[in-house]
Amino acid sequence: MRQRVFAADHMRQALPQFMRYGAVGAIATVVHYLLLVLCVELAAWPAWLASGFGAVAGAQVAYYGNRRFTFAHRGALTASWPRFQATALLGALLGMMVVALAVRIGLHYLLAQMLATLSMLLLTFGINRRWTFR
Repeated sequence: MRQRVFAADHMRQALPQFMRYGAVGAIATVVHYLLLVLCVELAAWPAWLASGFGAVAGAQVAYYGNRRFTFAHRGALTASWPRFQATALLGALLGMMVVALAVRIGLHYLLAQMLATLSMLLLTFGINRRWTFR
């Protein structure tokens, strides 16, 4: 019985955080996709490289929003910033692989990026919630 109460309590806390994480992520994703499109269309970068560049820039927006809004983290920047950057780098590298593979099999780079974004959402939320902003 206590486990059910704990699980329900955990979900009541995690769901609002996940919703805030999604809102911050949407803003960061706009930055990411804007840079992706500019780099591919105007600078003729390969989609996988532009995906990584956009992800790194979007991660900076996401860090600020998640620190303040999602997790209300008051700890030292020296603890959370490197952890967030490591998590973002992992997500960016995995996302770049998804984009590269999806483009190679014929998907448009924006569809490939959407797959990458969705696949990284839950992974990075879990890591940031349990490790970065604990």
